[in-house]
Amino acid sequence: MNTDSFPLIPENELFEDLLETEILLVTDRDQLNLLGQTFRPIFTGRVAKVTNGFLTLDPVIIKMHNAPFYKFPTPLSFPFERIAWFTPFDPQRRLPLV
Repeated sequence: MNTDSFPLIPENELFEDLLETEILLVTDRDQLNLLGQTFRPIFTGRVAKVTNGFLTLDPVIIKMHNAPFYKFPTPLSFPFERIAWFTPFDPQRRLPLV
């Protein structure tokens, strides 16, 4: 099903203002596991797409303790209900992960 053909519902139009903005995003999980690595759910990236229910970052950087600038090879989409918080963010800024 192609979600591009559906208009954004009013609740999601707020996120459309973030298109092309660099943000820092944290999900509501304590930790995630990806490719055998356990890490805190902290991501940075450019908002590439907003659809009903999802925000997509591309490129996306996963802030892992042992690889704080790991660039994920594909865009990642986050369901709105799993986003704990987000804020505009300078991608060159250093973020200590302790």
